[in-house]
Amino acid sequence: MLRSFSHDIKLPSLASSTCLVNANGEVELDPVQMANAATIAAVGVRRGMPEQAVVVALATALQESKLENRDDGDRDSIGLFQQRPSQGWGPADKIKDPRYSADRFYSALKRVKGYQKMRVTDAAQRVQRSAYPNAYQKWADEAQVLARALTGQAASAVACTVTGAPALRGAAAATALMSGLRLDWGTGLPTSAAAEQAAGLTVAVTSATSGWRYAHWLVSHASDTGLERVRFADLEWDAGAGKWQPVTTDGGIDERKVIAEVFR
Repeated sequence: MLRSFSHDIKLPSLASSTCLVNANGEVELDPVQMANAATIAAVGVRRGMPEQAVVVALATALQESKLENRDDGDRDSIGLFQQRPSQGWGPADKIKDPRYSADRFYSALKRVKGYQKMRVTDAAQRVQRSAYPNAYQKWADEAQVLARALTGQAASAVACTVTGAPALRGAAAATALMSGLRLDWGTGLPTSAAAEQAAGLTVAVTSATSGWRYAHWLVSHASDTGLERVRFADLEWDAGAGKWQPVTTDGGIDERKVIAEVFR
């Protein structure tokens, strides 16, 4: 069993909100790191990048920033990938946008011929040009677990426990969820695929894989949006319980919809 943060990273305290990802291995993240990981994966899927590209991106962000959107890196290095404005990665304010920085990383990785067959650290180094070229490899296993879950290759694999008062409630929470979905998934989330209500939102899906992509994204962003419950197929996740369990509410099972409910 894998445990993230065995590499000099502090685990979240037991009293705080935590996220466990279990997909042929287990990784533990705090809510901020989980949300950033989900955004990195979503940008990769939206761009049509293969799963291995998402693995390389996640391993890179784990090494460079611990999946935190940092602005205190070496020299002018900032953001999830510690990209430098002075090295042509773009303006500082744009690099601080996780979606922009992830998109720029994937663009650079796509130009690396044969990266899918390289070791994770070699592919990452071709993009990052770090002074520590082998440092990314230690995150390869954790990144593989995260990528498998966040690209929808594993069911009920992301489970976050959210403690304390909801960040948002009702319509404000539903709006925040919809806004985040559209920003991360872009054209990967057609206008007709999602419907927002004051109590939450519904995302229409065409397969189990796409359903779990959205379900896991929603759970990953639960802490900062006021998400209370996610239901897909015959399973549901609850913020308080922090795990996936058989559906207990009325209405039956619908494998064509991911249903998200927010705190009212």
